Amino acid sequence: MDKLNRCPANYTPLSPIVFLKRAGSVYREHTSVVYGSVRFTWAETLDRCIRLASAISSLNISNGDVVAVVAPNIPAMYELQFGVPMAGAVLCCLNVRHDARTMSVLLRHSEAKVIFVDLQFLEVVHEALHLLSQQKNAKVPILVLIPELNSRQNSQYTDPAYLTYESLLSNADRNFKIRWPEDEWDSIALNYTSGTTSSPKGVVYSHRGAYLNALASVLLCEMMSMPVYLWTVPMFHCNGWSFAWAIAAQGGTNVCLRNVTASAIFDALVEHKVTHLSGAPTVLSMIANAQPHERKPVPHIVQIVTGGAPPPAAVLSTMTKLGFHMIHSYGLTETYGPSSVCVWKPQWDSLPEEQQAKLKARQGVPHLGLWDIDVKNPETMESVNADGKAIGEVMIKGNTVMKGYLNDVAATEAAFDGGWFRTGDLGVMHPDGYIELKDRSKDIIISGGENVSTIEVESILYNHPEILEAAVVGRPDEYWGETPCAFVKLKGPKQVTAESIIAFCRARLPHFMAPKTLIFQDLPKSSTGKIQKVELKQKARALGSITKRQSKL
Repeated sequence: MDKLNRCPANYTPLSPIVFLKRAGSVYREHTSVVYGSVRFTWAETLDRCIRLASAISSLNISNGDVVAVVAPNIPAMYELQFGVPMAGAVLCCLNVRHDARTMSVLLRHSEAKVIFVDLQFLEVVHEALHLLSQQKNAKVPILVLIPELNSRQNSQYTDPAYLTYESLLSNADRNFKIRWPEDEWDSIALNYTSGTTSSPKGVVYSHRGAYLNALASVLLCEMMSMPVYLWTVPMFHCNGWSFAWAIAAQGGTNVCLRNVTASAIFDALVEHKVTHLSGAPTVLSMIANAQPHERKPVPHIVQIVTGGAPPPAAVLSTMTKLGFHMIHSYGLTETYGPSSVCVWKPQWDSLPEEQQAKLKARQGVPHLGLWDIDVKNPETMESVNADGKAIGEVMIKGNTVMKGYLNDVAATEAAFDGGWFRTGDLGVMHPDGYIELKDRSKDIIISGGENVSTIEVESILYNHPEILEAAVVGRPDEYWGETPCAFVKLKGPKQVTAESIIAFCRARLPHFMAPKTLIFQDLPKSSTGKIQKVELKQKARALGSITKRQSKL
């Protein structure tokens, strides 16, 4: 048995590129991409990606070189998920909300040799490239413009100053030989976390991890053959939570949206008979709180995967009533997006609605691409008691964990210290083996020696009938050290007072957990829909410390 060896007949490196190759044959006449009036079949998408790979190679791109892109969820963005690795290069999708300074830092750190830019973001990228050109020894990438693709007859931008996406494809080789990875550990993508620009963290994915996480994503969202997937998650975020590759695996239809709004979502659900979508809790809130004129009856049950911050139980309940089957997943950029799923059990169907929503809000169990998820004491590396009370750090191990951070050995070693990936998230393990997040380690509030989970306080706030969005951070307090400070956005004109909402919380929480400060305002968000707590923490600190006399009230 030990003398049996690998050979081309029984071993090929895993890569999600193979999903496109198969889709272009098996589902060749089926619609692959929808974008306004634009339609492509899988045969056409395969052809376009091969020509894209050829065009990229003609720009002197070698194996392992980085190709960047700044674009929303449009057909070109989808094609780049395959065309870049088919050229042997590494795809780096940059956040479209980055300013020019941040982009210039990331372009230098990644050493990108080419950057594809949607026309909408050309001005900020031009400024970023100008900043980059002024830095010593910095290399400025070749710019390729992606004009708006309104139709196949009117798809080219005529300004001769630019290389353009469609012109590159039109002059490319349809018979280009795909550069398959020689080793499945080869890098396929580079994704930057939302850390500071002074020390960017570039998360490197492998072909193997991308392949496995895409298949795991298909399974966790119960995706059958030829699904219709609505793109509400940005493709620049973890390559669309790995769904960019997953949809090809199942020969599905990608419904692309340049701008995500409640009305656009409901229109697409009805027009294209969408079966699946994904989104952060802010997307759920957008759907759940859509105005009557924006809503349309959902024609069938739609599977929706949510992740990011734990969704409030009240939002989950509303989404179910609207006709969505909620699947709660959890993951990070470092885990290719989804890494766990709250697997629903039939015996929970008979539980009261409120209890069902609380169960569904848990982060659950590892998906099939992982080895394990655990909650551990970060000092001893011992598992915490599975009692739903003992708090530890959520740690992950398996094939769908990143290769590491680009050019940052120290950060990589720290993240993998102890043989597990340390997420920085605090959670508990329930007796049934399901994990539940309690907070980010950097967000937990310690008030008078007691840990206050901002997630628990936010969950109570979301149960208030007048509150649309809520976020809780710590505010300095002379007596307690810090106390909860809530930032709240209401559903309509202000009809409640801060005092009445605080009283609402005190009636449902231990008093030390209830907010002592409450501020009405719009909440700052990242491009992936996450509430920017860093900004809110700065504002809470700027309020100053609550005095000892006020604290004891």
